[in-house]
Amino acid sequence: MSIVLLLESALLSCQPEEKCTLSLTAQQLCSDTPANSLRRDETGEIKDFRLAGHPLKPELVPPSRVTNRNLTTIEGYAALLHAVCHIEFNAINLALDAAYRFRLLPEEFTRDWVRIAAEEAKHFQLMRHRLQATGYDYGDFSAHNHLWDMAYKTAFDPLLRMALVPRVLEARGLDVTPGMRKKIAQKGDDETCAVLDIIYREEVGHVRAGNYWYQYLCKQRGLEPLTLFRRLLSRYDLFIFRGYVNLEAREQAGFSSFELEMLENFEQNRQTNIHNWRQALQN
Repeated sequence: MSIVLLLESALLSCQPEEKCTLSLTAQQLCSDTPANSLRRDETGEIKDFRLAGHPLKPELVPPSRVTNRNLTTIEGYAALLHAVCHIEFNAINLALDAAYRFRLLPEEFTRDWVRIAAEEAKHFQLMRHRLQATGYDYGDFSAHNHLWDMAYKTAFDPLLRMALVPRVLEARGLDVTPGMRKKIAQKGDDETCAVLDIIYREEVGHVRAGNYWYQYLCKQRGLEPLTLFRRLLSRYDLFIFRGYVNLEAREQAGFSSFELEMLENFEQNRQTNIHNWRQALQN
């Protein structure tokens, strides 16, 4: 079977378990196929998926309307685990879409993002199991679609996708996961902590892949990576540093010390500009 048809089926599937199964099947197909032998239908039409396959629930709402995640109640704790489930579900679609949409890139790009889709599917299944242990399931709470919104905005250019999804949105997971794990450990939920450890370890590799292909595409187009990245951050008004910054994990994922310092300075300047703008409005 063509890997493209398999990816298309997985991407369009609205059933979470079917999407996971198809993602794992795609990874197995890549593993069973020798290098430079994937049938990627490079001359075929690349369909425009405004929305990837998604179940009827959870209801997608603006971020301000997402269920409160108060860890002192069972419902609030379940809402937190549900939010992680939803992030992982969207991450499956993001990886599938990258492998499907940008298949004109080298075969290794396809293999990387198929592997990542399979790992995200595993993360979703593991976290869903922990959610079910609370008496709730995926779809029982509302969720927002911010991750996929960015995927759609970057659908026309793999360089933009690599710059803004793995290197910004997914890299934020490396910052927030340690704090989340600490709170969950305080509740004595060791099994969920073990799942977060798996997710954290493999997400470093996912961001590293995004970094690699961003650098590859910049070199291919004769662009300076840091200058371009800074310009993109300004254009899309993206937050980079909010709260704890996991410098160690970001370095493991391929961010240089120089780049991290640049980003930190960028965010400090951004906050100063916002403060000055608000002061000007008050005056």
